[in-house]
Amino acid sequence: MIAPGGLYVVATPIGNLGDMSRRALAVLAQVDIIACEDTRSTRVLLDHYGIQTPTLALHDHNELAQTGPLLARLRSGDAVALVSDAGTPLISDPGYRLVAAARNAGLAVHPIPGACAAIAALSAAGLASDRFCFEGFLPPKPAARRARLAQLAGEPRTLILYESSHRIVDTLADLVAAFGAARPAVLARELTKRFETFLGPDLAGIAASLAADRDQRRGEFVLVIAGNPDPDAAALALGRRIHAALAGELSPSRAARIAAEISGASRRALYAGRDGSADADADADRVAET
Repeated sequence: MIAPGGLYVVATPIGNLGDMSRRALAVLAQVDIIACEDTRSTRVLLDHYGIQTPTLALHDHNELAQTGPLLARLRSGDAVALVSDAGTPLISDPGYRLVAAARNAGLAVHPIPGACAAIAALSAAGLASDRFCFEGFLPPKPAARRARLAQLAGEPRTLILYESSHRIVDTLADLVAAFGAARPAVLARELTKRFETFLGPDLAGIAASLAADRDQRRGEFVLVIAGNPDPDAAALALGRRIHAALAGELSPSRAARIAAEISGASRRALYAGRDGSADADADADRVAET
């Protein structure tokens, strides 16, 4: 079943150990080494199923250093499994460098699919799932987080975000400010675990539930947020904010051009938003810039 020199990307449960597939168990039992985000977490899983395969740590801080030795093992014929603490590796978890290096070296990479918190949340959220985008974790610093949310406000596809317990309240407040309190959304908490919870039906409802019950702020979170039904309006609003910030440093037409490139809004609409006289002012600016 195991190919010599193969790298196996193995999904593991996100909470309920019963979600481990038989194929994944067979792979973990047969490979020569398991590269894991945290050897202690993975050992709990392996011990539960009586798997004795040795492990080594592969995380954000050592992935670059470990990639070379692991490639050497793969070239020598060893089979290597890659796992994260929970769910599918590389989805907001380490492993990208190793997988990319293995493929670039012409080595075989085999996915062993299974649990993924983002897909699990989307499947049960009741929001549009035909088109969606995964944003992972937002920036931890407030200013950077708000800037990223401003860029996402016009996104027409369903959004999937991860968030931690110590930032969830602040992130919800920023989402309400950027997307509006009425934006449909579902917060999936502690998926597949004992206290699995889904909160909604919109950002205001989620924020209210978190404010009313401290226990709802604990655990691991996936936010599924409906796309903007009017992305053009959101892009225009973002463009006007950018244009206003640039207007003090640049000519109006140049500020409008840059704001349009960043936001996706119409340059003419941004320029006309000043006083409704886009053409005459634009001509004056072009003369001034020559």
